[in-house]
Amino acid sequence: MFAEILPPEFCPSCNSVLIWRNDLVYCENSYCTAKVEKVVQHFARTLKIKGLGPKSVEKLGLSRIDDIYNLRRDYTVLKLGSELVADKLLLEIEKSKQAHLQELLPAFSIPLLGRTASDKLCSVVHHVSEIDTQTCRKAGLGPKVTDNLLRWYNTQYLNGYEFLPFSWNREVQSTQSIKGVVVISGKLKTFPTKAVAKALLQKKGYVVKENLSKGTDFLVNESGIASSKVKKATEMGITIITEINELIGDS
Repeated sequence: MFAEILPPEFCPSCNSVLIWRNDLVYCENSYCTAKVEKVVQHFARTLKIKGLGPKSVEKLGLSRIDDIYNLRRDYTVLKLGSELVADKLLLEIEKSKQAHLQELLPAFSIPLLGRTASDKLCSVVHHVSEIDTQTCRKAGLGPKVTDNLLRWYNTQYLNGYEFLPFSWNREVQSTQSIKGVVVISGKLKTFPTKAVAKALLQKKGYVVKENLSKGTDFLVNESGIASSKVKKATEMGITIITEINELIGDS
């Protein structure tokens, strides 16, 4: 005879009551130690926050997504052991604040909700607050993913995540004509980060790229340093801009 195998009633990590759903058992404790680090890692990987892999998450003691955006520089330097590594990570975190709703929803480990479902939903909603049963149905989402999404919205978004530093708006494709292709070289003086400057330039109708090409119209060089990129731009006949506001003001 075979011994009867009984399913567990409590989570082996946090001792929370396990919930049956679709013939599977789930721990729904958001603070469960067995899954918090995985949630943070998935969030960082989805938003492409470079430098925030499993080892960094562990060193920094990040147990919630909120913790990412509450990191202080002195603490980050201490835990990572390097000012350079810490500053690079903090810059990546700053850049991630520009993420739109299409990218954000798949980052929160909502069961069954990936980028395809997120894109469908964002074709009918402009802001996360518009998510409800009706908009999910209109977007063509199935009942299971709809239940998961609404559960996340009511239990996590409305209980803390709404205060994360995102606009929670979907990305809207601009209908305005492209004013030019811009490459930024070196450090900026008029903006705290390149990510902030890039977002504003894109809003004004410019395309911002990392490297020079034949299609580049402007090279921003606020530092005044004659780098190899500046020299190459001069050779290619690309207009050098010493202050980004020269472009923004003309737009």
